[in-house]
Amino acid sequence: MRIAVCDDDRAIRDEISRLVKKQMPEADIAAYQSGEEMISAGEDFDISFLDIEMGKVSGMDIARHIREKEASLTQRSILIFVTGYREYMEEAFDVNAFHYLIKPIDPEKFAEVFDRARKEMSAFDEQNKKQIMVKTSGIQQKIWLRDIYYIESGNKKVIIHTTGGILEVYGKMEEFESSLGNSFYRCHRCYLVNMEKISAYSMGNIQVTNGDNLLFARKKYSDFIKNYMRYVKNGGIVNV
Repeated sequence: MRIAVCDDDRAIRDEISRLVKKQMPEADIAAYQSGEEMISAGEDFDISFLDIEMGKVSGMDIARHIREKEASLTQRSILIFVTGYREYMEEAFDVNAFHYLIKPIDPEKFAEVFDRARKEMSAFDEQNKKQIMVKTSGIQQKIWLRDIYYIESGNKKVIIHTTGGILEVYGKMEEFESSLGNSFYRCHRCYLVNMEKISAYSMGNIQVTNGDNLLFARKKYSDFIKNYMRYVKNGGIVNV
């Protein structure tokens, strides 16, 4: 796992690197003393610890650069801000930051956050490797699970909504439900949603990241919350 630490305070860089190595001795850590240095390096990282206030190029600038770079990719890195100021929290949500650590760093809190970040990155990597084969228009086609927003029942067909478009295949929802694993949830008899793609939910409705709204059976709400919390605890990717 590749880790970036960017902070203009050498003592903080050294402390974060030490705390990372304590939990993950095999981690590949790159330390940068400025935002300019990190951006010019042009490297990709699994997890980045960013100081928000740093000279001309702030941690927030780095975060925006990373998210713009990832916009056309399936890759998604984890961003953790480390700062002495709380007023940037709202901006942190804009770049989908994973967490916000306040200086001075509490080792126990750091360990908790880093452990969750590692689990989420591992879950994302695992999701990237999973795929299903479906037959559409007489042709066998491979679909990566990470590309599925949700699956919808339609008469004798199943409609798969993906990042690349919509596919219609013959099959039963029950067959997909049993084969897709714990990152998918049957929120309604007509819908099977990829929990990674959920952007908002309420009793009666689930919204996914492409903007579609799915019916949500009210009687399933408490069961969904339990399953979604388990998914999150096990490192599932969260977009809510």
